[in-house]
Amino acid sequence: MQNNPPPQPHDVERLRAEFDLLADEYRDQHAINVAITGEGPEYFAEYKIADLSDLVGTKGLSARQILDFGSGIGNSIPYFRKYFPASELHCADVSARSIEIAQTRFPGAEQYHLLVDRHIPLPPQSIDIVFSACVFHHIAHEEHEHWLTELRRITKPGGLLAIYEHNPLNPLTVRAVNTCPLDVNAKLIRASVMRQRVLASGWTGAHKDYRLFFPSLLRSLRPAERHLGWLFLGAQYRIAATCSI
Repeated sequence: MQNNPPPQPHDVERLRAEFDLLADEYRDQHAINVAITGEGPEYFAEYKIADLSDLVGTKGLSARQILDFGSGIGNSIPYFRKYFPASELHCADVSARSIEIAQTRFPGAEQYHLLVDRHIPLPPQSIDIVFSACVFHHIAHEEHEHWLTELRRITKPGGLLAIYEHNPLNPLTVRAVNTCPLDVNAKLIRASVMRQRVLASGWTGAHKDYRLFFPSLLRSLRPAERHLGWLFLGAQYRIAATCSI
């Protein structure tokens, strides 16, 4: 267990204020920031959900109830509908404005939950799959174990945690984060550190895999990415772990 300093007070309130302010311009700013790759935000959103679908299928897991932790303005919703059509999707975020935009962009049966007081308003052991995409680098690092423990509380025994994060060992990723207004308060986390925090929070079998190696100009090489999870130069990484409550 890591000896972290006391959590910053009002971190949820800080994030809420930050992302309520940024929500209306989030999609456009994100598109500008990733333009260097030759892709738009939709490519990266679908990439992660397709990767999650492959992982869930390979492990033969139930996916009846899925939580998108830090769902933002709903970029992942169309792809959850595509790859997990039989699942019930829960979208949780600190930003009420982001939730409002997501509901307007993608009206449907998704359930939305506003995060208040460092708590996820879902019952214990109610979720099969927890998904989080590029969220933890916005959360104060001393708060990570709290939220990972809270996510474990709501996950069914044998359920899956899948965290996707920017890789600080990739120079293009670091450049993109350092020049993005959306990431002005972001602090990237190495995959090895994120894995240790997941384990310290009671999850088991945490495994890291690197993702997103080739820009659009080299798209013909992308089928090889499934074999490169060991290579630390991917633009992002995935930490997958199991709830063993």
